[in-house]
Amino acid sequence: MTAETHFAPGQTLLIDADDTLWENNIYFERAIAAFISYLDHKEYSREEVREKLNEVERENVRLHGYGLTSFRRALVSCFERLSTGPITPAKHERIMSFAQSIADQEIELLEGVAETLPVLASRHRLILMTKGNQVEQADKLARSGLREYFTAVEIPREKDPDAYREVCGKYELTPHTTWMIGNSPKSDINPALASGLHAVYIHHPHTWVLEHELRDEPPPGQHLLEVENFGELGQWF
Repeated sequence: MTAETHFAPGQTLLIDADDTLWENNIYFERAIAAFISYLDHKEYSREEVREKLNEVERENVRLHGYGLTSFRRALVSCFERLSTGPITPAKHERIMSFAQSIADQEIELLEGVAETLPVLASRHRLILMTKGNQVEQADKLARSGLREYFTAVEIPREKDPDAYREVCGKYELTPHTTWMIGNSPKSDINPALASGLHAVYIHHPHTWVLEHELRDEPPPGQHLLEVENFGELGQWF
């Protein structure tokens, strides 16, 4: 399939938010780098500390979901496990400041989003589908200035096949004209394909490590497109 292929107007495009519409994980990476430097562990390398933090984050996601609150918990828990001394109020405040730097970050739209999203909205039905903390994700969408282009917003706790089936049922979506568009193989591509939808994988160089996964091959009759940036979607849709 080549970019000369153009899918007819009237498709439903489910679109991810973080690292698909705007930058997100790079700010977490900066905060993590600052945290590791502050911890300054004498036995573990920076890479080993990061692996420990990844383990803690996996635990926190299962217990507390996604978002900054979960991330703050992970930083504190990781520090408690690896530090030789107790967390003093001053240390706790410093650790909180790493997460706060993410909250204070302005929304930075990714390449092609501002120009392409209005075009897609004029041709197709757009539904924002992004997992995470309801309040945080809604706030980012409001600050992005993109809300007007979406007919609906869905913020499930997790994006698994059941979540996609639920959204399709809620909005009476037809699988063969419905696409999931995003940067995460684990949350955007594989579960969407498993639920019978088409998918578009948008490359992002800094996708969160916990979202890494080999991309599945699309079943017969389903499409999986790959694009380098959001702007390329206009060539397909």
